[in-house]
Amino acid sequence: MTTPRTVFIPVPDTDFDVTEVSVPWKLLVEAGHNVVFLTEHGGKPPAADPLLLSGVIFGQLGADPEPKRFYAELSQTRAFQEPMPWSALDPGGADALLLPGGHAPGMRQYLGNTQLQDRVAKFFESGKPVAAICHGVLLAARSKGHDGKSVLAQRRTTCLPKYMERTAYFLTAWKLGRYYRTYPLYVEDEVKLALAQESQFERGPRTLSKRGTRADDAPAFTVEDGQYVSARWPGDAYLFGKQLLARL
Repeated sequence: MTTPRTVFIPVPDTDFDVTEVSVPWKLLVEAGHNVVFLTEHGGKPPAADPLLLSGVIFGQLGADPEPKRFYAELSQTRAFQEPMPWSALDPGGADALLLPGGHAPGMRQYLGNTQLQDRVAKFFESGKPVAAICHGVLLAARSKGHDGKSVLAQRRTTCLPKYMERTAYFLTAWKLGRYYRTYPLYVEDEVKLALAQESQFERGPRTLSKRGTRADDAPAFTVEDGQYVSARWPGDAYLFGKQLLARL
């Protein structure tokens, strides 16, 4: 029998990725684990990027039907309706930390918060499992340890590849402007700057559409480095969630 563990998932008030939150959440609760959501101030339910629920352009580029169903289920849970504040994110209160991504403007609240970065760094230093996907890797890259260096400085990692971010931006800029460009610097470029050596970064096989599923991990790609797991985009979410489960 699985011993129930507690996993912290901090999110911004709005605009996080539907799939990167709902798929790992579903796998974790199915396995009997406890998931705690945290927002900056706590108390009020957050909301995922609405365009990923409706379809970004002509119904395309959004979340797949199954993750959307998971999100609808998740949205009704007490853990989601009554999140804790980021200030409660302490390694002593959970067995693992999951950092989801998202690219819309609301993500800046989460990616740029220095208090949250400090909490994330403490989690890395605790040695407990940390899983980061897409822009969540950027939050990890910005989190600095006692030595003043990124907690990823000596780790192997992946993140949202530049070619994916650039392609999505070029396809949608005519209608959505900089919706897919969270910051002027591409995620991949900033993450690489946090590493001791660029060779620590792993881009993975090139893909723009085929996603992993619950039953098929072949299209998915993740990087495992001890207790740290990273992934590129929503198409990796199932494998990413399974690898976090293995560490619990």
